[in-house]
Amino acid sequence: MKAINKLAVAACVITSFGAATVAQAHGIWFAQRSNELALIYGVGADDLDAVKRLPKIKAVAAYDEGGKEVPMQLTPHGPLLVVSTESQPAIVTAFLDHGPWSKTPDGEWYNKGKDEVPDATISEHTFKYAVHLRRLNMVPPVLPAQKLQIVPMAKHMPEKMGQTLVVRVLYEGKPVRGALVQPDYVTDPDSKPLKTGADGIATIKVRNQGLNVVVATLITPPANPVQTNRDEYLATLSFVLPHQPE
Repeated sequence: MKAINKLAVAACVITSFGAATVAQAHGIWFAQRSNELALIYGVGADDLDAVKRLPKIKAVAAYDEGGKEVPMQLTPHGPLLVVSTESQPAIVTAFLDHGPWSKTPDGEWYNKGKDEVPDATISEHTFKYAVHLRRLNMVPPVLPAQKLQIVPMAKHMPEKMGQTLVVRVLYEGKPVRGALVQPDYVTDPDSKPLKTGADGIATIKVRNQGLNVVVATLITPPANPVQTNRDEYLATLSFVLPHQPE
């Protein structure tokens, strides 16, 4: 019962803050850079310094097609964080704890809680999650390190842009109502989000014949009310649809 009440409160908080939070948030996702798979930090066309955020990355993991974890790490390579693994994993994941952030009346953000920024208009603790599918014929398992996770509902992903993709958003492994879902975090980050229903499901259209980064955002009451007004979880699901042969 406590878990149900927690999710219900979270849905109310989401309604209060609305889609504006989506437009403000940065996230993480995986994408190819110079034939390397890299972890990207940004939003839209902003591809910011991921190496600078390395200390905040709390977990990375890779899995084979059977869901077994295989060795993986992130290695700085110039301005990029590159996936290093001896295998060819089907799934790679990451978790970044961005810590508390407070916004002052002049519009500036500071990496501190409201207990350290007395005039803050809003304070939040933000968490970033990323799942990248390298195989399009599998449904990823529920991953414990991904507190917020987007899971496709069909075993076989769409093959063409414009096709329907049904996803379920999980919070702590369970479907969550009121998560905000957008089909393309990179090339259309300001699109109007869809809200998941009680079953955690949202139906979107695949936007790109190439890299797709689906994003979900969930706002919950704060774990530490003294420090922040809310907690924000942002999760991405990325995958690549192949183009026609040259």
